[in-house]
Amino acid sequence: MSAESGAERPEAQRPQRSLAGNIAFGAGVLLVLATATLGAFAAVSLLGGAVDAAPLSSVVPEDGNNAVVVGGIAIGGLTGLMLPVILFGMVRGNENTPRVGPVSAARKVLAVLVFDVCLLLVALLVAQLGRFLPAQLTTVVAVFAVGFSWMPLAMVPWERFGLGEVFGKRRGSSASDQAE
Repeated sequence: MSAESGAERPEAQRPQRSLAGNIAFGAGVLLVLATATLGAFAAVSLLGGAVDAAPLSSVVPEDGNNAVVVGGIAIGGLTGLMLPVILFGMVRGNENTPRVGPVSAARKVLAVLVFDVCLLLVALLVAQLGRFLPAQLTTVVAVFAVGFSWMPLAMVPWERFGLGEVFGKRRGSSASDQAE
């Protein structure tokens, strides 16, 4: 048995990013954060206008308006976050993480839109509590309901339905599994 000290083992050098790479990464992060923020504002504006105007005015009680706003923040933030990430995945790739193809990107965008519809339905369902609860309590319930509504979807074994590629591999999968 040989006990080697940590100083004797050779260390693998990680390649350093260039200044241009750091600037591009920072610009990408700012773009994703900006689209997520602007998406949240846009969705709140659209849903707030739909609640105040004719389409949803009879469905959402007065004390449930904030629940729809919470849902709008989640919908716009998620969509604004995921769309640039999917688009970056289409143009950026390496040997470990290949580029996302157009069909796979379309599936991922469709999955985001389906999840947005689920979030909207959860927000409208929680907004109905405004008929029984005050606005502040309805808002608190909406934050938890919309915030944790993704959990049942995360527990579904999507690979069994052939949708593992759309929703990504499980954390425990190895790199050889992802290459298949």
